[in-house]
Amino acid sequence: MYEIKRLSEDFAVREMSSIVPQNSGSYTYFLLKKKDYTTEAAIQRVSKQVGLPRKFFGFAGNKDRKAVTEQVCSARGSIRSFALRELSVSVLGRGDDPISLGDLYGNRFEIVVRNIDGLPKKISKVVNYFDSQRFGINNNNHLVGRAILKRDFKSAAEMIMETGDKVDMKTHLQNHVNDYVGALRMLPKKVLSLYINAYQSDVWNRGVGEYLETAGVKGNKGKSKAVEGEEFPIVGYGTEYASPAIRGICERLLTADGLVQRDFVMKEIPELSSEGNSRRIFADVSELSVGKLEDDELNSGKKKVLVKFTLGKGSYATIVIKEMFS
Repeated sequence: MYEIKRLSEDFAVREMSSIVPQNSGSYTYFLLKKKDYTTEAAIQRVSKQVGLPRKFFGFAGNKDRKAVTEQVCSARGSIRSFALRELSVSVLGRGDDPISLGDLYGNRFEIVVRNIDGLPKKISKVVNYFDSQRFGINNNNHLVGRAILKRDFKSAAEMIMETGDKVDMKTHLQNHVNDYVGALRMLPKKVLSLYINAYQSDVWNRGVGEYLETAGVKGNKGKSKAVEGEEFPIVGYGTEYASPAIRGICERLLTADGLVQRDFVMKEIPELSSEGNSRRIFADVSELSVGKLEDDELNSGKKKVLVKFTLGKGSYATIVIKEMFS
């Protein structure tokens, strides 16, 4: 079985930002380079280093933890360039607007794939599934999101606290017994929203898998031109369905989870309400290059190869590698 991310240096990601820095503005734009940090953890470290609240920072997309990554971020106010171990900030300029999720064109990947015997196949498209990174280290982010949407705030808070030392949440519950909504709100909005997004992503993955199967498409094999350019809904309270078939799939999945569309209106935590969106069923894999086989110094008798490609925003390189080596 192939290996990726054996070393952090084996997985390099460079964001293709849509931000154009200027000479003035209320926000500082900076290039964040990191290794062995999630984007959220890196931003929290930068926040402490420069003495600005976490809510003053913005970024366009979450990058892998076990990787070497570069991305453009923003800070409300002024900060200076600095470097720490495995993390650096380089000021690029200023602007009038914060950087928000989606402010990028895509990402360029350079990935060393290890423990192989031969070269992978080349592909130009891949089913645009969300991969495991979306669902967290314990693969339960979507379960937390589902619990929140079902208003089972106690279960959601307990699952979150089981995954790490959530001191603020635990302290809040000690001082405000059974106030699980308050405990959840101790987390930054961006972090809390990830749980809802993870559930929506899980529904999307399951829904697209079922839709492609009904269309006679398995993976990338036999895909039709009719399906290639289609989008599939990321379900929320405002979702409108392109066809009765898609509506049937999505409503059936929600019903099985004990939910309906209006549950995405969160009166208890309004900032988590989600209108929904849509996502292309297939993602383009562009500028693909596959290097020469080399001896894998970490796996005796095996080979490694460097694979480079570009993906649009929101698509997962790990899904591309899976397809190339399937």
